[in-house]
Amino acid sequence: MKTIGLIGGTSWLSTIDYYRIINQEVNRELGGLHSAKLLLYSVDLDEFKTIADAGAWPKLTEWFAGIAHRLQTAGAEAIVLCANTPHLIATELKQLVQIPIIHIADATVSELRAQGIGKAALLGTKFTMEAAFFKDKLLQQGIEVMIPDADERQFIHQTIFDELERGLLLTETKVRYLSIIQNLIAKGAEAVILGCTEIPLLIKPEDCTVPVFDTTLIHAKAAARFALT
Repeated sequence: MKTIGLIGGTSWLSTIDYYRIINQEVNRELGGLHSAKLLLYSVDLDEFKTIADAGAWPKLTEWFAGIAHRLQTAGAEAIVLCANTPHLIATELKQLVQIPIIHIADATVSELRAQGIGKAALLGTKFTMEAAFFKDKLLQQGIEVMIPDADERQFIHQTIFDELERGLLLTETKVRYLSIIQNLIAKGAEAVILGCTEIPLLIKPEDCTVPVFDTTLIHAKAAARFALT
């Protein structure tokens, strides 16, 4: 079994899910008392957000490269960034580390293609919804991307950091998210990508009338598959 290096803390709430899902998948495959071989470096989310808000992505790349090197030295054979937003620096980071980075968008695109999805709504932080790193992966595979309107993107972004990252799951916020999702479905979305690893804490597949792609679950399962190969 390969050892996976997790860079988590963005947020610690979803990092718990990564740890749980990867171990569950490994145990499901191997049985008995088997669990995954994992190394975890958990960053301070406030420090991460301060740098990201300033647009200092090269600084984040250097920071995460240092963490990845520590994990590799400790025995990691691949890196998993336990959130969508840090993948904004994944291409640059890949050039600075010597082990694979299991990309959350690659894993998600594979799932959408397997289900024949041609047009999908993408929800996440403004970084994820507005930058190219996730959308381009979809477009390259012929999957059209739909994102909410500007004010809706701001609402989602703000509530991710002000509520979901703090473990606050408010009914009124869920109602607004579902309204945004329904509007995108009415415009032609065939599926919804929960492109923030905290959104699945609030929105469940049964809440939506189209397939829901939980990037936390998809990414963690991809990490487990890599560990087992």
